[in-house]
Amino acid sequence: MASTCAAIEDRSCCNQTKITEFLLLGFSGSRTLKVLLFFLCIVIYIMSLTVNSMIIGLYLGSRNLKSPMYFFLSHLSVNDIMLSTSVVPNLLSTLLRDGKTMSVSACVTQYFSAVYFTGLECSLLTVMSYDRYLAICNPLHYVTIMTSKHSVCLVTWSWFLMFLFDLIFVTVTCHLGFCGCNTLDYINCDYAPLREISCTDIFIMETLRTILNIPGALLPLMIIITSYISIILSILRISTSTGRQKAFSTCISHLTVVCTFYGILIAKYTVPSKGQSSNVNKIISVIYTVVTPLLNPIIYSIRNTEIQKAFYRSLRL
Repeated sequence: MASTCAAIEDRSCCNQTKITEFLLLGFSGSRTLKVLLFFLCIVIYIMSLTVNSMIIGLYLGSRNLKSPMYFFLSHLSVNDIMLSTSVVPNLLSTLLRDGKTMSVSACVTQYFSAVYFTGLECSLLTVMSYDRYLAICNPLHYVTIMTSKHSVCLVTWSWFLMFLFDLIFVTVTCHLGFCGCNTLDYINCDYAPLREISCTDIFIMETLRTILNIPGALLPLMIIITSYISIILSILRISTSTGRQKAFSTCISHLTVVCTFYGILIAKYTVPSKGQSSNVNKIISVIYTVVTPLLNPIIYSIRNTEIQKAFYRSLRL
């Protein structure tokens, strides 16, 4: 049934029996193109694992990186590793085999992981913007407010709440099973292709998705925007240009990561996943799951002298 549906675009070729496995197609194209994509993805993936692991190792091993900002950054690196790992290994297998068969449970697990770590990144970036807000707008009380206990609570709640939101949404999406065509013309198990073959009422899924996107993605974005409006106003009130530059330099890395992440995320969910735009959507998804986890630690490291000093000290050991 999978090969027949892949060859014929009309969905009438698919019967309505319940699906027990999926055929994930990945990228279409020549064998040479897929091999090139395979080596490009695996190189970027290895680099991402290396750089993010370095950030985590530097935080754990350096006494000078024990501030809340680096604690949050280490969790962001853990999340980036998990996000890319939830997608890239299967993507590499798909490129080598011209498609990959996945059980329903494996596909749902991958879908759950990708959605969870996406939401968690939104939450962690929000926590980091709150940290920068306190450091710049309320510096005299920063130490008393952003204690180690408070930092741990913020991160713990981020991991827990996003897990809860994701669990509710994925359960509703998948509990009635899938029926129809078992071919997913995508690089991973994601909402758009699974929605098309879900036996669940699409109206219920879309309504629940909209409701959960408010605390999961929209509210964090609004908090980040509000924080940076306050930060910019506080920076403009600083009398000296040196002081303004120093204050802005402490949050430019985070602001760059936020703009990159949300820009790619918005593009990912606004470009159609079917028709002529499907290949564009696949490329955006690869950038989001493969490239972004590599860019985040690099952006934070380029302008951060403390990370650079900790790195050079680790090399001398």
